[in-house]
This record gives sequence, structure tokens and C-alpha cells, in this order.
Amino acid sequence: MEEQMTFWDHLDVLRGSIIRVLVAGVAMGLAVFFLKDHLFELVLWPRENDFPTYRLLGAEPFQLKLVNTELTEQFMIHMKVSLVVGLLVASPYIIYVLFRFISPALYDNERRASYRLVGAAYGMFLVGILVNYFLIFPLTVRFLGTYSVSSEVETMLTLSSYVDTLLLMSLVFGIVFEIPVIAWLLARFGMLKHTWMAEYRRHAIVAILIAAAIITPTADVMTLLVVSLPIWLLYEISIWIVRFTNTPQTIKECSEQSEPSLPPSSSQE
Repeated sequence: MEEQMTFWDHLDVLRGSIIRVLVAGVAMGLAVFFLKDHLFELVLWPRENDFPTYRLLGAEPFQLKLVNTELTEQFMIHMKVSLVVGLLVASPYIIYVLFRFISPALYDNERRASYRLVGAAYGMFLVGILVNYFLIFPLTVRFLGTYSVSSEVETMLTLSSYVDTLLLMSLVFGIVFEIPVIAWLLARFGMLKHTWMAEYRRHAIVAILIAAAIITPTADVMTLLVVSLPIWLLYEISIWIVRFTNTPQTIKECSEQSEPSLPPSSSQE
């Protein structure tokens, strides 16, 4: 007979999982903290003329100076960036620990679907961060950092503004790139049809342009189009994914999987 865990047993397991997550995040954050030179070479690289995106597009050389305005600003930014990057590096282990805590409550079919869902969501989040770092953020920095209303005004961007913008845009694009995963999930539950998405494609394009204008509030039409293009491609990919998910065979498989088999932790003699 398999013994079921009590409520307090579950709390003990949850506490252990949270402690392991915190230890992993802090440990990786400390490791990244002591790699300051390499860390900020990557963080500050998009402001340099030799950044791959600028060389690929043949952009004209520009100069962007960063300044520090507060006594503790550089140290606090160093800690913030180290913690964020440390959590990102430790995220595979963190996801593993959290999923290991949740998975015993899932049926076999739910567990298999969760593997695909979590893996796809994590992968798309990383792709969104990379697209922002190598494409969206450099173009935004170059335009806003060199924009001037008068030759009498010298642009000196603060380090805090630069880093906060990079982290915020990375988070935003990481979430934006979850569109195909969310579309697949809604289609699995029968809440989204590819015909609806195709019918409202023009409305979606307008919404994408508005969202791109909010994400990168610049007057540069080229930057707006560059930001809008990946989001539009994600929408088109989502239509294809939803169309495949809405096939009769897939719908039949989903309905069969919705009927649970034996619970994974049921007590049987």
C-alpha cells in the first residue's frame, strides 16, 4: 500500500523546494557578481560601434557616453544585474525543482503535456531575450541615444537608465514571444480557432503596430517596423500552430487525454 502524504508533509516538501530555489539563485548571482568585467562587457556591448547588429546593417559610427549620478548607483546596478543574470542561469534547475514538486499531482498524460508546454515556454522566453539583445535594444539605444533636438544639447545617458531599459525590454520581449505557446494552449482547450485569427489578421496588425510603438517610443519608422516584424511573424506562426491543433485527430486526442486514468498517488491495496 502506497502511503499518501499529509498536508504538513506537502508543506515540508514545498519549503525544501523553495530553499533549493533560493540557494541556487543566490549562488549563481554571487558567481556572476565576481565576473563583473565579463558581465558588463556583454551588458554595455550594444552601445559600441562594433556590435554585430550595427556591422550587419552598415550603421554609421556613433558615440554614446554613460554617466553615473549617484554614489551607490554603480554598486546597486552591479548587484541587480548579477541577481537577474544569476536567476536566468539557474532557471533550468529552478524549473526542474518546481516541476518536481508539482508533477506528482499530475496524471501521466498531463505530465507529458506539461513537459512540452514548459519546455516550449522556456525556449521561447530565451529566444525573446536574444532577439531583444541583438536586434531591438541596439536599434532603440542607437536612435534614442543619438537623437538630439539641438546641437547645443549634449546627450549623456545615465547607467541606471541604460540598464533598466535593457532589463525591462528583455522581460517584455520574453513575454511577447510566449504568444505561440499561449495560442497552442488556448487551442488545446478549444478557446481559439485559426479561422478567427485569420479573420482578424488586419486588426491584429494594427494592435501589433500600437504595441511596438509603446515598446519603443521612437519616431523612427524603420525601428518601428523592425520591432513589429518579429511580433507579426509570431502571430502568423501562432495561426499555423492553432490550425494544426484544431485538426479532428488532435481534437480527438485532446478529448481522450482529458479523461484521466488512475491518479498517480491513489492508495490501492
